[in-house]
Amino acid sequence: MESRAGLPIYCVMNYLLAILLPPVSILLTGRPILAILTFLIWIPAIIFSGGLTHPMFIILAWAIIFHAREDRRERRRI
Repeated sequence: MESRAGLPIYCVMNYLLAILLPPVSILLTGRPILAILTFLIWIPAIIFSGGLTHPMFIILAWAIIFHAREDRRERRRI
């Protein structure tokens, strides 16, 4: 099943999940060590900055999701 933008629905849902829980979204892309490291940094950053650093983690998660999707697309071509 695809969304209107031509992306698979799980990809769109992962982008939405990245807004709320960036470490979980990174975990779903298949990068568990990076997800754990992000979680360990994300929690104190949210607590100490009052949420001001959250957009940085959203951008990180979106970049990782995009990169994983491009890798998958490149593997299909070969």
